[in-house]
Amino acid sequence: MSLAGFLVLAVVVVLVAYLVMSLRVLREYERGVAFRLGRLRPPLEPGVKLVMLGFEKLIRVDLRVVTLMIPPQEVITKDNVPARVNAVVMFKVTDPVRAVMSVENYAVATSQIAQTTLRSVVGRADLDTLLAHRQDLNEDLRDSIANQTGPWGVQVEVVEIKDVEIPEAMQRAMAREAEAERERRAKIINARGELQASDELRQAADTLSASPASLQLRYLQTLLELGADQNSTVVFPLPLDIVGPFLSAIRQDQGATPGAAPHTANGAASVAEVDAVDGSLPGNG
Repeated sequence: MSLAGFLVLAVVVVLVAYLVMSLRVLREYERGVAFRLGRLRPPLEPGVKLVMLGFEKLIRVDLRVVTLMIPPQEVITKDNVPARVNAVVMFKVTDPVRAVMSVENYAVATSQIAQTTLRSVVGRADLDTLLAHRQDLNEDLRDSIANQTGPWGVQVEVVEIKDVEIPEAMQRAMAREAEAERERRAKIINARGELQASDELRQAADTLSASPASLQLRYLQTLLELGADQNSTVVFPLPLDIVGPFLSAIRQDQGATPGAAPHTANGAASVAEVDAVDGSLPGNG
C-alpha cells in the first residue's frame, strides 16, 4: 500500500471514530440542550443524536418527577413555640431550555427556595394549626414555591410536611391538656347518663305508684330475686300502705276483746301494735 493510500485510510478511520464518539443517545424521559460554540441549539428529542465532539456541548435534562428531601429546619411558630420541621418536595422540569438557561442548578435552587419558604410559612402559623391543619400549610407551601420556580421551567407537584418535633416540656403539657379534656368528656357523659337514668326511674315510679297492685308485685318479684341465695339474710322493709290494713285489724280485735289493756300512751300503743304485727307475720317465732 502506498503512502497516500495509507493516509486516506487513516483519515477515514479517524473520521469514523470521531463520528462514533460524537453520537449521543437520549432516553424517552430525557431532553437534550446543546450548545454549538456557545450558541444555543434547538432542544434535542429522544433518540440517537449527533453532537460534534469539541464543538458542541450537550446537557441532559431529566423530565421525571424528582423527590427532594428538605432537611429539618429550626422554626418558631406564631405562638412562640420552637419546633423542627422537615418536608418533602416533588417537582419536575417542564421546560428544559429555561431550566438550563435561567438558573445554574435548578435542583439546588429549588431546595434552597423550599427551605426558606418552609421557615416562612411555618413561622406564620401557630402550633395547633401546624399539628392539625397540615393540608392547608402544604397547599400554601406548594403555591409559594411554585411561584418562584415557575420562571425556571420547574413545576412543583407536591409539598408535604413530614415530621414536626417539639420540645419535651411542650409534649408533656399537651399530654396533660389532652388528659384533662378526656376527663371532662367522661364527666359530661357520666352526668348525662345519670340524668337519663333518673328520668327513667321517675317515669317507672310514676307508673308503679298509679297501680298499688303493680307495686306489690314488684315487691314480691324483688323477694324472689333476693331469695335465690339461701345463705343471705335479707332485711326487707314494708311500706305503711301494706302494713296499714293489718294494724287496723289488730286495733279492731283489741277493742272487741274484753279486759284488753287500755292504751295509756301513744308510744306504748305504737310499740304494741308493731309487736303484734311482727308476731303475726309468717316466719317469726
